[in-house]
Amino acid sequence: MVHQNITYIGELRCEAVHGPSNIHLITDAPTDNHGKGDSFSPTDLVVTALATCIITTVGMIAQREKVILEGTKIYAEKHMSADAPRRIVKVVLEFDMPKNIPLNFRPMLKAAAASCPVKQSIHPDIGVDIQFRFPD
Repeated sequence: MVHQNITYIGELRCEAVHGPSNIHLITDAPTDNHGKGDSFSPTDLVVTALATCIITTVGMIAQREKVILEGTKIYAEKHMSADAPRRIVKVVLEFDMPKNIPLNFRPMLKAAAASCPVKQSIHPDIGVDIQFRFPD
């Protein structure tokens, strides 16, 4: 169990403190929902959690297989509903993989992406488009 302490600090912002590390994170409502958009929104963090969970899960397998993933870049995009209730309807993740990812590792990479805990926690009504791009 990992605990967090979260405080509403006003003006549609919260400060979250990660218990074990004492790292602070500020959230802000997006500009299209009455906020200033000065930081990640709560729904932005869902997308961030998904992207970082996938690459972390893949990274665990890469360590075991001695595959280097350092330098992987991830483009993440969130699509919100146009109707009520306001919700995430689609997530697009594009992974630009580094050079020399072995061909035999690629199926493991894709399977790991599908099995990460955050991906398994996202409601099936949310479309998740995951693409891996290899330079070779």
